[in-house]
Amino acid sequence: MTKKDISQAKNLDLRGSQAAILRAAELARQKAIQTDTDLIVVQDGKIVRIPADELQKQNPSSGNPNQ
Repeated sequence: MTKKDISQAKNLDLRGSQAAILRAAELARQKAIQTDTDLIVVQDGKIVRIPADELQKQNPSSGNPNQ
């Protein structure tokens, strides 16, 4: 079985799903920063907790506009 690029899928919903996942991930990062909560992700098969201040360091432009 060969892997195919999802952007080449015949189904339009499937083609758009990659972009939707990336948008959702960015919104989750922004919400974690705004609410000062940890973001839980899986990295290398392990569950990892990323504190909001670390997310802020990774992307300083997505800070809390209310501060």
